[in-house]
Amino acid sequence: MCGIAGYIGDNNALIPVLNGLKNLEYRGYDSAGVAYNSENIKIICTKQVGRIDALLSELGNLETYKTNLSIGHTRWATHGSPTRLNAHPQSNNDGNIFVVHNGIIENHEAIRTMLKKDGYFFTSNTDTEVIPNLIDHYFKKTNKLDVAFELAIRQLDGAFAIAMIAISKPNMIFAAKLSSPLAIGISKHGNMVGSDASAMSDIVEKIVYLEDYEIAIIKKSSYKIKNFKQAKTINRQPEQIELECIESSLGNFKNYMLKEIYEAPDTVQSAILGRIKLDSHTIKLGGLEKVEEQLETIERILIVACGTSYYAGLVGEYLIEEIAGIPVEVQLASEFKYRSEPMPKNMALLAISQSGETADTIAALKKVAANGTLRLGIVNTPGSTISRLTDAGVYCHAGPEISVASTKAFIAQVSVLTLIALKLGKGKSDLYISLIEGLIAIPQKITETLGLAKSIQDIANKYACYKDFLYIGRGYDYPIALEGALKLKEISYIHAEGCAAGEMKHGPLAMIDNNFPTLVLAGGKLLSQKTFSNMQEIKARDGKIILITTKKSSKNIKDLADNIIIIPDTKDQLMPFIEAVVVQLFAYYVALSKGLDIDKPRNLAKSVTVE
Repeated sequence: MCGIAGYIGDNNALIPVLNGLKNLEYRGYDSAGVAYNSENIKIICTKQVGRIDALLSELGNLETYKTNLSIGHTRWATHGSPTRLNAHPQSNNDGNIFVVHNGIIENHEAIRTMLKKDGYFFTSNTDTEVIPNLIDHYFKKTNKLDVAFELAIRQLDGAFAIAMIAISKPNMIFAAKLSSPLAIGISKHGNMVGSDASAMSDIVEKIVYLEDYEIAIIKKSSYKIKNFKQAKTINRQPEQIELECIESSLGNFKNYMLKEIYEAPDTVQSAILGRIKLDSHTIKLGGLEKVEEQLETIERILIVACGTSYYAGLVGEYLIEEIAGIPVEVQLASEFKYRSEPMPKNMALLAISQSGETADTIAALKKVAANGTLRLGIVNTPGSTISRLTDAGVYCHAGPEISVASTKAFIAQVSVLTLIALKLGKGKSDLYISLIEGLIAIPQKITETLGLAKSIQDIANKYACYKDFLYIGRGYDYPIALEGALKLKEISYIHAEGCAAGEMKHGPLAMIDNNFPTLVLAGGKLLSQKTFSNMQEIKARDGKIILITTKKSSKNIKDLADNIIIIPDTKDQLMPFIEAVVVQLFAYYVALSKGLDIDKPRNLAKSVTVE
């Protein structure tokens, strides 16, 4: 969700900035722009609606530019539609101060009203445009750009990551952060600023993460950081940049989503590698070792997450309760942060986020900080905000996920949650040994499932014309019903709902008719017969059914399903791995049949860094 890249140094500044924006494309955006200084001692701004490729086309041959200072931005529209006027960078009225901004300025209307009285005018619909004009307002009063920048930042309410350049200071980038990620990148020939490490990884060797209420002045060979809330200088040393590399080319795949679905076997393998000791059947999670004593006393776990990570958390709830015997509650981070609920002692909060930058999940972690609650994290991005806020955690090791709709990250999160459940269970469960052995076999089971892709595509093509869909399941199948419905919504724009199969009679059954198909998840053995009874109810109302189940379970119910997908058998607790791949493929092929932009679905962003 929006991306920032900036460069000040010896080299052509546009090249690292545009490469940085390219690296941030995974976040999702609908317009892009750059501002850069020129030999004529002025700042030129170029903006374009759509993809970065359109911006590159307008800029032409980058090698011909002579500029050592630039900031760039990919925008995901909030205030104002995707237009050139609303794209970033935004400037002050005089065109000598340019700003890029991630986040939301909540008091922008009040600032706008104040500035209008002072003679300022506004040409965009953005909240961002008030920032450069507010800086200009204070600059004209103080004649000191650093003072004006700080005074303006202090006046902003909301969430922001800001980078600014100005004609009066052609050798500096100004930056500020509050509740939205921003970092400084250090290299031999210049320094950068970016939304995350990936924006700067092409040229920088080290990185400095800004914290909330911090402003920075970045030069080509130095930087200064100040906490403007505490009015003190911050001496923070850079750390080695840490990124998990993975082949980013599509290869023989049509889309990144399909590529990432097919990476699922390797994803599980990477998540469990070195963490399962086969000779002793033990689980080693290095990221939790420093809090092992605290974990011994934990009596309750609260999982907070959003979207797909929330559904992974639901799988984790079942696993931890069944294997470790510890009560677990899963809450949407966006709701948890506003609730007034007692925080019991001996509770751990476990935050799950692919990007590690999800704003609501970060807010949940901050909410419990004062209570002394043990804060754990499951993230896929080293160096991310959540990885730095938590007391301990476990990395997913899935590598970068490019497609907006999460696939392999979900698989990785479930892998890690399974390991955590086994670790906390200490071998006490009767399922312990069989689940360890079953988890080791899951990559091969997923590979077998991927072999069903052609038959899944044939079924998806038949159902791509429908406008509504229902997904149902029980037990471990239920979270996959929710996740499957989300995937279909995200990339095919078909209205879909996930439902606990046992709730059918309590409302959802009213929707069923010949135009409202149901995808039934019945991979688990323990509750599949109950789910088959729900199929009878659907069939009696002329509802079409796609059944996902195992060969053994399907023997007596083939006549109830219009289409059936037979998946490899595994333990009920591990069935989410197999079923997730099927619902991901089904959603993918429905969207493919409809000719949609699968990797970049409309209105969505990969990293949700604002409410």
